[in-house]
Amino acid sequence: MKRVSLFLMTNLGILLLLGIMLNVFIEPMMAREGMHMNTTFILILAAVLGMGGSFISLAMSKMMAKRMTGMRVIDKPANPTEQWLVDTVRRHAQQAGIGMPEVGVYEAPEINAFATGMKRDDALVAVSSGLLRQMSSDEAEAVIGHEVAHIQNGDMVTLALIQGVLNTFVIVLSRVVGMFVDKVIFKNQRGYGPGFWITTIIAQVVLGIIASMIVQWFSRQREYRADLGGANFAGREKMIAALEKLKKNVEPSTLPEQVEAFGISGRMGSGFRRLMMSHPPLEDRIAALRERRYG
Repeated sequence: MKRVSLFLMTNLGILLLLGIMLNVFIEPMMAREGMHMNTTFILILAAVLGMGGSFISLAMSKMMAKRMTGMRVIDKPANPTEQWLVDTVRRHAQQAGIGMPEVGVYEAPEINAFATGMKRDDALVAVSSGLLRQMSSDEAEAVIGHEVAHIQNGDMVTLALIQGVLNTFVIVLSRVVGMFVDKVIFKNQRGYGPGFWITTIIAQVVLGIIASMIVQWFSRQREYRADLGGANFAGREKMIAALEKLKKNVEPSTLPEQVEAFGISGRMGSGFRRLMMSHPPLEDRIAALRERRYG
């Protein structure tokens, strides 16, 4: 709950800071050019679409993950494999000092797992049926430790917080740029002209791409930390073995885009696409664990 409160307070603080900047610096500058900015409307829009959208996504993350993957939550283990899975999650959760997460299994051929949830003590850990079939118990234990580490670190809330803050800046700055172009360059004196709307859309797309690159950079760093967490819970060699097994996984991920960033591994790319990856290359993660560069 502390992280959720931090989420709200940080975003409100950002809105307050932006409000001060707009009223103290931007609004007077535009007034000298004969322009007027509806600061209140822009800040409300930023709060609703930026902070609000991110918060709602976080709050609904568990429910949406269950629905989109069609997973079965294990209330009562039906076989020894499910019993082992629940016991392993419980053991790692106790090590991490968090509440027992819900445990689920979803049908998918690839090796994958993810964790999500708004609260550390009310989270969800899910694994694919492919993981249970193809990984040894040691490898699967390390993957579960990786996901529990995500919960322990509050990574879901942290990413939502970063996304919310950046969304707010994108919404506000794109409209400031749009108004400047419309009024100063195109000399429009009546309401909002085409220059405002076109420039705002372009600025929002460009700034949105930059914001996504920042979010994905943070996402990649959290993967290194979660790998180290999995190594601490299950053993470094088990975590390395699990990542090595993931390198041999030829099945593409079937996780929905909204959940994929929380999987044990993500899509790979090169060049510009590498900047938009939510996960570092598995080779880099293995090397970091061997060298213990993160922690």
